[in-house]
Amino acid sequence: MRISELARAAGVGISTVRFYERRGLVVPATRTHGGYRYYDREALRRLKFIRRAQQLGFTLTEVGQILAFSSEPADLGDVITGKVAEIEQRVHDLERVRLALLDVAANGVRERCPVVAALND
Repeated sequence: MRISELARAAGVGISTVRFYERRGLVVPATRTHGGYRYYDREALRRLKFIRRAQQLGFTLTEVGQILAFSSEPADLGDVITGKVAEIEQRVHDLERVRLALLDVAANGVRERCPVVAALND
């Protein structure tokens, strides 16, 4: 598929595909003599993975490491340990915000908004 078809299938812009290509995250399967890029289903799968991983809080560097690991096994221990700690902190913060929102829903806003307090503490 051409770059425009790939972008449309993945729900991203063409510039996003080109950006990921420059970062080495997505690679065209072939190029024509005229320089047109053609991508296969693997490129679409990788592009969807990248977008989902970003939504979950992974950086492009981390995504690149994971994708590299999927083709050439390596030690990702430090990356995984750091990401687990980051996720646990995010879960903790989100739980505090959730409880603050429930408090506002049940009791309204008092002198100090519990949501602001949860985000500031």
